[in-house]
Amino acid sequence: MKTTLQLEEIAMLGLGVYLFGLLPYSWWLFLALFLVPDIGMLGYIINNKIGAFTYNIFHHKGIAVLIYLTGIYFSNELVQLSGIILFSHAAFDRVLGYGLKYEKGFKFTHLGEIGKKN
Repeated sequence: MKTTLQLEEIAMLGLGVYLFGLLPYSWWLFLALFLVPDIGMLGYIINNKIGAFTYNIFHHKGIAVLIYLTGIYFSNELVQLSGIILFSHAAFDRVLGYGLKYEKGFKFTHLGEIGKKN
């Protein structure tokens, strides 16, 4: 099942790359912005509850899709770009096994415990 989920996430990452290609931005911008959603980890400086909340906001694909669709609705390419970056980054993280976080701590995700062999 793990392989199937990883393949699904790779396909979603491919979709994000494709959608980025439809925008008028240079590819270096995709690479430069790709890790920006990890700013959500800064919440862990405060505590696990805030950290899980901020991390999950920046890594929730539903929110990313909503932002992207908002950009389409308002014909705003910058908002579309934001949604694409969030979506692509979240898919990439999930390929690596980094899922949405539980309040218990950073290594506890909806995909299982990070670093623990399943």
